[in-house]
Amino acid sequence: MTDTIRVLGISGSLRKDSWNTLLLRAAQKIAPAGMSIEIASIRDLPFYDGDVEAAGTPASVAAFREQIRAADALLIASPEYNASVSGVLKNAIDWASRPPSQPLDGKPIAVFGTSPGATGTIRGQQHLRQILANVNGLVLVQPVVAIGMAAQRLDADANITDEATRKFVETMLAKLVDWTRRLK
Repeated sequence: MTDTIRVLGISGSLRKDSWNTLLLRAAQKIAPAGMSIEIASIRDLPFYDGDVEAAGTPASVAAFREQIRAADALLIASPEYNASVSGVLKNAIDWASRPPSQPLDGKPIAVFGTSPGATGTIRGQQHLRQILANVNGLVLVQPVVAIGMAAQRLDADANITDEATRKFVETMLAKLVDWTRRLK
């Protein structure tokens, strides 16, 4: 691991104006010294299918798995769909968890999310944390960052406009740096 913690950000939403992709972009802006955040796209990943896998790993999947492998840690911004994770995020995790050399195994991961509703993404994050633990991802337990009322806390230029929310995200990012260094 280099002095700079290389973080791969993954948004669980494909929507062009996704609040969670915007939140990742905001995290890039306020990342602490010693952290860089690259945002991956899961848009081109096919639905997981064992027959497709048996015929050969699709190029988009191989590239995504390599991005995870090359990162020191992951930062997942997850929306909440029907009190759980989005299907596209679960699909990305399914592809990334397949043998051989599963890139999620032992990877430090921080989870956060935002939504227009009052409770943020707390229920979806509970499921996501279970899924990631099952694939041996090393999920940062605290703080839990579930940001409600997204339009009142983020602007269209990926700025966190609410001071308390910004400090909360900054704290999580600093803890991810520390967590990653301790685990490596």
